[in-house]
Amino acid sequence: MEKKTNRSGRILVVLGTALILLALGLLAYNENEQRRAARISGEVLQQMQLVHENTNAGQDAPEPGEEMPEAVIDGERYIGRLNIPALELQLPVLSQWSYAGLKKAPCRYSGSVVGKNLVLLGHNYKSHFGPLERLKTGDEVLFQDMNGTVQHYEVAAINTVKPTETEQITAGEYALTLFTCTYDGQYRTMVGCDVLEAE
Repeated sequence: MEKKTNRSGRILVVLGTALILLALGLLAYNENEQRRAARISGEVLQQMQLVHENTNAGQDAPEPGEEMPEAVIDGERYIGRLNIPALELQLPVLSQWSYAGLKKAPCRYSGSVVGKNLVLLGHNYKSHFGPLERLKTGDEVLFQDMNGTVQHYEVAAINTVKPTETEQITAGEYALTLFTCTYDGQYRTMVGCDVLEAE
């Protein structure tokens, strides 16, 4: 009986050790992905600055119905940069969302600046949309398109919604909506922003 108990104890210790090693491996993988995403975003922002300097920055914003201006950087199409001063975040924004794209930068999920229904999706990396839940009503959010036109927004609402409630995210209630997964992946953090003014 004692032998059987010792064997069971050893099995539990081995299983526990394996689970701890697996958790540490997952943590290291996630941290590596987060660092990689931060590096890529930083490099794209530098190249985006060069694009703005070498093009007719500050030209008129698109008319309603026109597509948002884009620039190709490292083979990816970008529509602009997002600046959230309260979180000290500046991020490039990809034109269309994909799982591969989300590993590099936040993506346009739907809508446009001109349509006042722009929805941006980002991973919950701490260098991307992870800190969104720290925003407060009234915080400023800026979006600069590839022509250099800056749109100012103000945070109007911060909500947690179920993954199945995407219609709330894309309903167009806000001029700009940012969303990401919560850290446990069970819900979505959604930040709705109203227009302040255009430069």
